[in-house]
Amino acid sequence: MDQENSKFSLLSSLITEPEEGFADDAGLMCKINHNSGKAERIAEFKKQIRLAGPLVVVSFLQYSLQMISVMFVGHLGELPLASSSTATSFAGVTGFSVMLGLGGALETFCGQAYGAREYHVLGVHTQRAMLIVTLFSIPVCLLWVYTEQIFLVFKQDPQIAMHAGTYAVCLIPSILPYGFLQCQARFLQTQNIVLPLLLSTGVASLLHVLLCWTLVFTFGLGIKGAALSVAISYWTNVLILALYIKFSSACQKSWKGFSREGTRNLIGFLKLGIPSALMVCLEFWPYEFLVLMSGLLQNPTLETSMMSISLDTSSVIFKIPIGLGSAVSTRVANELGAGRPRAAHLAVQVVLFLAVTQGLLLSLIFVAVREFWGFLYTNEAEVICYLASVTPILAISNFMDGMQAVLSGAARGCGWQSIGTVVNLGAYYLVGLPCSVFLTFVLNLGGKGLWIGIISGSTLQALLLLIVTLRTNWEEEVKKARRRVFASSFQADTATDASRNC
Repeated sequence: MDQENSKFSLLSSLITEPEEGFADDAGLMCKINHNSGKAERIAEFKKQIRLAGPLVVVSFLQYSLQMISVMFVGHLGELPLASSSTATSFAGVTGFSVMLGLGGALETFCGQAYGAREYHVLGVHTQRAMLIVTLFSIPVCLLWVYTEQIFLVFKQDPQIAMHAGTYAVCLIPSILPYGFLQCQARFLQTQNIVLPLLLSTGVASLLHVLLCWTLVFTFGLGIKGAALSVAISYWTNVLILALYIKFSSACQKSWKGFSREGTRNLIGFLKLGIPSALMVCLEFWPYEFLVLMSGLLQNPTLETSMMSISLDTSSVIFKIPIGLGSAVSTRVANELGAGRPRAAHLAVQVVLFLAVTQGLLLSLIFVAVREFWGFLYTNEAEVICYLASVTPILAISNFMDGMQAVLSGAARGCGWQSIGTVVNLGAYYLVGLPCSVFLTFVLNLGGKGLWIGIISGSTLQALLLLIVTLRTNWEEEVKKARRRVFASSFQADTATDASRNC
């Protein structure tokens, strides 16, 4: 009996001891995995902040060039200010947004190629993009030549139409360098090279202030000088970046100079470039419609003032999520190209946390200063009070715009521009704008109705993109990225061999 008990106790100890050891090992492994996951999240957070910080500043400085020109024109009188503002808005809708969207295709092509270490392909893609923006700039220029006639067709004031036409014509030399600048920025950004972008844009912005003063006031060119200064500043930025790309050791592997390869397979680039442009334009255009519809309300002066100031403020705030979106686009594309699906997924998780955090923080600050915000733009008490009442709605709009901006960035990194186009089309044109019209003109909510309607569109946009992202098979996205990179690399290598044989 004692022997049986001893055998049982020995057997029990043999059974329980491994269980205790296994539990200890499992606990240790869980702790290691937890610490490892935490370290990965912190590392990813730092990578995105290092990318997003400079890109936010770059985005704001590029936006400020045209804003500074309009500010200088504002000192010439009410008519030049109204004309230049209208022409700038028209140019943004018909030209600059198209160039911005076309350049966005490089976030997919170059970002994934860099992650796959197919460095030579980056230069080829960039050359194709530069050629395509050159071709697209031709119809844009022709359209801008007839700005005055277009405005007259839409029953605009003849004086405003004439001066706006003059301003738009003088903006023509700026469309091509703006397109080149988008290509150069994506070429560097996807390689995690952002400091040269920050420095070149800073130099161009400082030069722009001096140019505006000289051309508008010293030389007396007025609105013509303000528009021409935009072109000179853009060309200066392009030249600085071109010199950096040409002579910097950081770009030796990715830029081999201009070649015939960059003129081939333009159709392949356009298959992603056109949806990329549509994705941007379909999101950009509804906000311009808000200004037009505000002019149809009972008090058009008050409503248009509120809408213009609100859009201007939102555009400035929007540069923060735009920077975050550009950062996550680079991170997702790089990781997919490198064959690391888990890291790409982690990048999206981190940027969503950043977007929610900055969105809540900025919204709270915005609401807190609502009584003082209007004084930055006007001394009219009625406009200031109206702006204060609209601020909570605008804060919600800014938050939702921030969410969709980072999700759109993740979409560009994956190459989902076609999905983004469909999402934006449905969200804004089937929901957002119709809701704005119904709330404003049927329920008589005025300018608040316009904003609430567009919020419904941006909320749906963010929700749909979030659903697509959550349902993503990241291993499958890696395979798609590898196929895209391989196809581009194979074509480039084939073209190189052919040129050598010739």
